[in-house]
Amino acid sequence: MNILILNGSPSGKNSITLCTVRFIKKHFPNHAYKVLHVGQQIRKMENDPEVWKKPMEKADLILFCYPVYTFLVPSQLHRFVELMKESGIDFSDKYATQISTSKHFYDITAHRFIEENCADMGLKVIKGLSADMEDLLDESGQKDAIAFFKYVLWNVKRGYSENISVSKGKVSLKNADLSAVKIDAPAPKRIVIVADYTHSVKNRLQSMCERLKSLMPCKTEIINIQEFPFTGGCLGCFHCASSGKCIYKDGFDSYLREHIQSADAIVYAYTIKDHSMGYRFKVFDDRQFCNGHRTVTMGRPVAYLVDGNLDAEENLKILMEARAQVGGNTLAGIAGNLNDPNGEIDKLAATLCYTIAEGYLPPKNFWGVGGMKIFRDLIWQMQGMMREDHKFYKEHGFYDFPQKERGKMMALYLVGAVMKNPKLQKKLNGKMTDGMLMPYKKVLKKRG
Repeated sequence: MNILILNGSPSGKNSITLCTVRFIKKHFPNHAYKVLHVGQQIRKMENDPEVWKKPMEKADLILFCYPVYTFLVPSQLHRFVELMKESGIDFSDKYATQISTSKHFYDITAHRFIEENCADMGLKVIKGLSADMEDLLDESGQKDAIAFFKYVLWNVKRGYSENISVSKGKVSLKNADLSAVKIDAPAPKRIVIVADYTHSVKNRLQSMCERLKSLMPCKTEIINIQEFPFTGGCLGCFHCASSGKCIYKDGFDSYLREHIQSADAIVYAYTIKDHSMGYRFKVFDDRQFCNGHRTVTMGRPVAYLVDGNLDAEENLKILMEARAQVGGNTLAGIAGNLNDPNGEIDKLAATLCYTIAEGYLPPKNFWGVGGMKIFRDLIWQMQGMMREDHKFYKEHGFYDFPQKERGKMMALYLVGAVMKNPKLQKKLNGKMTDGMLMPYKKVLKKRG
């Protein structure tokens, strides 16, 4: 496959983000890679379009690579996107994905910018990798990069792409090649579909649930929450946070733990009602209150089946993605019933199988990182009352306060002193970026 890398960093070859691409190239050598430093050479790109048009036309996959600047991509990459849209190139048979590095401050808006512009051009979009600047220096971050690109190749092989809502319509989906999906795991897998049929018209949601169930090559159970005898909605009494148990005696607490959260993946199914999931589903959601603090299903996939005009409900889509992010779950997909419903459900079935078999969990973005930091500080402050939550956070290492990293803080004090000294600054002569890249070069020198 021909892979074109659009390096949007003004630093060019000295880009930290580009180090992740080099790491990926090292572990996936059986492809043809070409790098264009569009961020550093934007004037050249404007004045000599042939430099980039020919490799663009040849590419099967376009990989945007950039640091996040002020909520979006760097202005130079922003300009190159304009050049792409003005080029007249037919992108309809090409795929696009992205890799960004940042401290996760609004990486989501940068990624959405790339996704929506790619959809404008007819590119088939695959979800990108949002990495912390230092992720590549850790073994877990290196595994994330490899898992991400493996997932990209899996999507390209099967003709899958994301549904990106733009003014010109949506990218269509092909039916899933379920025969090629195998769950390679020693133990049998179990999936639960939690459904609320309250507002379903003409059994539409039921049909969606049954189709997904019929496609899954493992035990799949549909739980209709209409049938559960809830005593009432969440009271916000914090009883579950202090004792670990709900104050209600209707049995939902144990049912949730033993029958739903014990599954290897959870699919939530509902009909859109009043720009939300409806009252009954919200009762179920609120009664999971403690799970909002204690991410007991982290590492496992979640997915959604949604009956209704989801294209018109941007806030609802954000809510579903953010919930998965804060919970530490892989969002395997959101299948609606307006645009090629069978194709979307088939793709969802295949993606669920893949994420379970591979244990695929992309790193958190702004929603996941920011949301968990807010809870981290809250639970730390309220640990005397929220004892079960505090215990959970301690056991899972969530108290990762920056003041614990004293060595890094002292090193940066030294860097700050150097940058403030005119004589030392002149002596270094712009070699600061070389120093920043040194640990990344060590990672790239290691054998794969």
